[in-house]
Amino acid sequence: MPNSSKQNSTEKQFPAQQQDRQPGRENEMDPPPEYENTELRGSGRLEGKVALISGGDSGIGRAVAVAFAREGADVAFAFLEEIADADETKRLVEGYGRRCVPIRCDISRKHNCVEAIERTVAELGHLDILVNNAAKQFPQESIEEISEEQLLETFSTNVFSMFYLSSAALPHLKKSASPAIINTTSVTAYRGSPKLLDYSATKGAIVAFTRSLSGNLAEHKIRVNGVAPGPIWTPLIPATFPAEKVEKFGSDTPLGRAGQPWECASCYVFLASDESRYMTGQVLHPNGGEIING
Repeated sequence: MPNSSKQNSTEKQFPAQQQDRQPGRENEMDPPPEYENTELRGSGRLEGKVALISGGDSGIGRAVAVAFAREGADVAFAFLEEIADADETKRLVEGYGRRCVPIRCDISRKHNCVEAIERTVAELGHLDILVNNAAKQFPQESIEEISEEQLLETFSTNVFSMFYLSSAALPHLKKSASPAIINTTSVTAYRGSPKLLDYSATKGAIVAFTRSLSGNLAEHKIRVNGVAPGPIWTPLIPATFPAEKVEKFGSDTPLGRAGQPWECASCYVFLASDESRYMTGQVLHPNGGEIING
């Protein structure tokens, strides 16, 4: 039952847990994230389309991959090193009778992004939807503690990859009858996050990138939109925060809880489908009720 954020700000939401590496592993989380609402039924909204999703092995990326497959799309996804999670996502997508191509690579490097696009087209035939989703975050108490190496790693993964993938995808998207680029930003782009300075800065950059690219590609009828999730239960959380903070993760939202990945996935389906053909440069906000006026 929803309560006020003040009432829930100290309530435990999850068992205390922590992972010692990024990206986190979905198969090590307790409880596992909910990547799908099994009561939902596909209606062919993405029938015959091909999508590439960065960070599609787990969390929001996995939920989007499964939702796209349920709606009829073939899916390629890029992942860094989480082989067990990637294998499970592939199994789930193929469970809907769709083709799936996991691509292990580091998207912070341009040549890897170009190869990911080319492999998607080579194995699945074409490209209609690009979902720029993968991200990293490294909390620090002070800006003085953010090293040059951390700053470059955060921006290279979270922002530079979107430039690389979008640029490489453009010649293929121009051939699609209904092309779409969907970028994952964050509620932190709008309200900030004092201990996630560089991460929040990348998410703000993604909002500006989305709005600017939408205008740049409008003449090609390529829609560019974004999704700005609030606190969502994904592997990034136990891989980022101390165990005691993980326990209370999401309890300060107006709805009093963290969201599940599948609760974001419908936003991506909508933005990828023809139902959103008159929308570009916009951002959707599955964030548990926080009003951010963005």
